[in-house]
Amino acid sequence: MTEETLNIHTIARAQFDNALRYIEDIDKWDGLAEWLIAPQQIVSVTLPVVMDSGAVRTFRGYRVLHNTVRGPGKGGIRFHPSVDEDEVMALATWMTWKCAVVGIPFGGAKGGVACDPAHLSTDEKRRITRRFVSALGDNIGPHTDIPAPDLYTDSQTMAWVFDTYSMMHPGTNTLPVVTGKPLDIGGIVGRATATARGVYFSTEHFLALGEVPGLGGVSGTRVAIQGYGNAGRHAATIFDAEGATVIAVSDTKGTVFAPEGLDVAAVARHKDETGSVVGMANTTTMSPTDVLELECDILIPAAIETQITSRNAGAVKARVVSEAANGPTTPAADEILADRGIPVLPDILANAGGVAVSYFEWVQNLQNEEWDEDRVDESLRKRMYRATEAVITKRAELLKGLDASRQRWAAGHPDDPPLREPDYRMAATAFAVSRVMATEVERGVWP
Repeated sequence: MTEETLNIHTIARAQFDNALRYIEDIDKWDGLAEWLIAPQQIVSVTLPVVMDSGAVRTFRGYRVLHNTVRGPGKGGIRFHPSVDEDEVMALATWMTWKCAVVGIPFGGAKGGVACDPAHLSTDEKRRITRRFVSALGDNIGPHTDIPAPDLYTDSQTMAWVFDTYSMMHPGTNTLPVVTGKPLDIGGIVGRATATARGVYFSTEHFLALGEVPGLGGVSGTRVAIQGYGNAGRHAATIFDAEGATVIAVSDTKGTVFAPEGLDVAAVARHKDETGSVVGMANTTTMSPTDVLELECDILIPAAIETQITSRNAGAVKARVVSEAANGPTTPAADEILADRGIPVLPDILANAGGVAVSYFEWVQNLQNEEWDEDRVDESLRKRMYRATEAVITKRAELLKGLDASRQRWAAGHPDDPPLREPDYRMAATAFAVSRVMATEVERGVWP
């Protein structure tokens, strides 16, 4: 059993190390593995901001550029009290692998400000955003590092990012500096629902390809969703529209459960009116994490990191887990779920719809075009299908070569336990790392 850890940077490194064991060419250059995992740039900034009261408060902001061998950095900006350097490094690392899995010419990046948006006015959030962007300066840019929305930031936040950067760079096309913008200033249709739609496309194709015996598609399945932010809310609507029965959703205040199925539209209205899904008529209320242990076909963790751990993975009753959140499952939980025969569609595959549509927006902005909804949805579907097929194929290849990999690894690491049968996260990570590694080797080291 892998030792439990809840530090997501440690988790990201453990997932990388696990994948390396299955990559035969990793020793092509001495030190290649460390080059692959080490962040390219870490920026930490102090942000003095005048609050509505007239007082000055000092915030801490971070931007990590993980790897740019396949293209400029890409990754969200989050506002949350837990933001720190470790968290941002982990998220940037996962973004590198995510872009590689889904075949997008970007590398990973991430940013955030340690603050509590629930206790900030709109004007205060605007001033924090502008101060953060001005402090980053040319560390972001349309061809170097392109932010996007993340936890507790949205299209309005991205409008402030764009406006601040454009004021600092007059006379140039600065629309591609950030994605997730409002439609009026270069945004793209479908960006708000992209993460959830990507989860749907990857899950639907995964089931259609027969990876979960007895489940041939989404229609008729029972779905439970942890988290009712952007990804969770839209996932409920999309899966419901495609014939699934959404039996439970949760937010930070609790879970609402209806065994015969929730009225998804009514839940959304109740959330808007009251600020929580809790209290919805004709539902049973449970704790926020009880949703993870309900009997269902598809479990969608769409909240925050490290929600499925060694403490509750044994109680998960879903037939497949599709990760809409980043890092919701620990390595120890992965082992438990694998041993129980519950496949996990990993975050770097399942929730890649957001970065895919961000890429479409970036291309749209560079070419001064405007994509319609059909073009966005069809392009996303094709890309998610191809990525899902690539991960399934990679896992089959790893399984076929497992005995040889075990012999190779044992020869070089005689004191290590034997390699486990690779799950879909190992396959996705090995596929992504191999793709980035090939580019690094082809480009070489400059100068």
